[in-house]
Amino acid sequence: MDKTLSDLLVSDGGMAPDDVKDCTALARDSNQSIDRLLVGKGYMQEAEMLKLMGRYLAYPFRQELRDVEVPLQYVDKVPVHFARSFNLVGVEQVNGTVHVATCAPFDLHPMDDLATFMGCEVDVVLAPKAEITSLINRAYKTKSDVVDDALGDMDDDDDLIRLDEAVEEGENLLDVSNKAPLIKLVNMIMFQALKMRASDVHIQPFPDRLQVRYRIDGVLYDMEAPPKKYQDAIISRIKVMGKMDIAERRLPQDGRATLRIGESDVDVRISSVPTTYGERIVMRLLDKSARVYRLSDIGLDEYNESLLRQFVTYTHGVIFVTGPTGSGKTTTLYAALTEQNTQEKNILTIEDPVEYNLAGISQVQVNNKKGLTFAAGLRSFLRQDPDIMMIGEVRDNETADIAIRAALTGHLVFSTLHTNDAASAVTRMLDIGVEPYLVASSVLLCVAQRLVRVICPKCKTFEEPDAEMVAQLATVDLVPDQFPDGKVARGAGCDYCFESGYVDRTALYEMLPVDEQVRVRVMERAGASVIKREAIESGNLRTLRMDGLNKVVAGTTTIDEVLRVTQKDEA
Repeated sequence: MDKTLSDLLVSDGGMAPDDVKDCTALARDSNQSIDRLLVGKGYMQEAEMLKLMGRYLAYPFRQELRDVEVPLQYVDKVPVHFARSFNLVGVEQVNGTVHVATCAPFDLHPMDDLATFMGCEVDVVLAPKAEITSLINRAYKTKSDVVDDALGDMDDDDDLIRLDEAVEEGENLLDVSNKAPLIKLVNMIMFQALKMRASDVHIQPFPDRLQVRYRIDGVLYDMEAPPKKYQDAIISRIKVMGKMDIAERRLPQDGRATLRIGESDVDVRISSVPTTYGERIVMRLLDKSARVYRLSDIGLDEYNESLLRQFVTYTHGVIFVTGPTGSGKTTTLYAALTEQNTQEKNILTIEDPVEYNLAGISQVQVNNKKGLTFAAGLRSFLRQDPDIMMIGEVRDNETADIAIRAALTGHLVFSTLHTNDAASAVTRMLDIGVEPYLVASSVLLCVAQRLVRVICPKCKTFEEPDAEMVAQLATVDLVPDQFPDGKVARGAGCDYCFESGYVDRTALYEMLPVDEQVRVRVMERAGASVIKREAIESGNLRTLRMDGLNKVVAGTTTIDEVLRVTQKDEA
């Protein structure tokens, strides 16, 4: 180690001179590079080490690669196994030079090989290993030639009955070598779904075909339609993946599997039901490598974010998030938990199922067959000295009663309910059988939400509204003058958004703080409509429709999306 690096480790790295000498000797004796040794022996965190090495070697350092798009040339020319083996990923291309992120600043041989693959100059950028791995997974998910065209490999004489080939835990969808054509086909369907950001895959039998449909951003799209003759084989293969009974075709079944795309784990929940033309399969895909959001990422405007942040810092009480299935309730709760996840707090969750793993938080999965219900889990939680508890859903009087009493004994409780608006959450608790005085004294905040699609950033255009659009805006009391420059945003449609004009989703929110006025109405057992109307009149509540229209004016979504998921506010 030269003197410049030694001095830098002492002055900027905060290391003692004796520790630097020990590391130098150990690196020489063990033939390890100094960067790995510093992190491995706990002298520095990886990000600190990379920043310091960046200063020493004059390499730029990037803490995050979340919004980076890997150059197509990199994905086309560099094999995925090489990128993963050496943790190298292209982050941009400038004037013919590709900037490549690495977490091993002294490992130069792979860079030489990379320059040969690319046929151009390569510049080094330093970034944490986790960021590089995540970006490699995202980049190579979109490589179209990873999975063979399985349908082309099939013929009538093919051995399709290799259905019981062992499905390894965490089977890699990218590994299609030496697989039967049928298995390639099923892998291709799953891979394509993840590539297109689908949340669900539907395999629906018709008299003449087997229709594959993907739910993308909440909307179903028809995709491949494999020949009808392969229907039983495809459905049986999926049932084998889910460890379901392939001989039972007359009763509904549930199964689950864990698949891999490179280093990403994907949980698959499989459901089959018998229909007139054969079994219908729906697979829910949960990409465990997807990032967990923070409160600033989930579509809250400034007012709603400050309101939610205020209540999630309370030491006791109940916060309910309501909405239909698939409206993003769990994502909101996870974001709130992530904000509160510190070493000083003991956080427990009970969910059905556990959708994403949260670092530092103990998560329990409901198991009704073995008696681990929401209510039973909650009782055990109270003996675990918790500060914050999250309940996946309040479904019955017993769970509601324990949750309320936990809040009254000094715990902060997060949970979900299935109601249409925020005001209905408090009245639903009364309907379940909880006493009004318990609801009034424990519930802090009710949040209702819906998901709307976001206008595609690649093809977003701003246009002056025509007569038809002006008339549509008038139905919700909007006029073109309220929009910036009088122009309304829309997505024209492009390859990136599959010609839909939308990419990804954001949430609309309706937040009802349970103040003294609401508590009085709860004690009187007033209806949800009364509570909602009074809250709007007092300025204490902005409805889902109001929040949606604000996002339309801001150019985030369209009026069609807001009208699709919200109801008209009653006068």
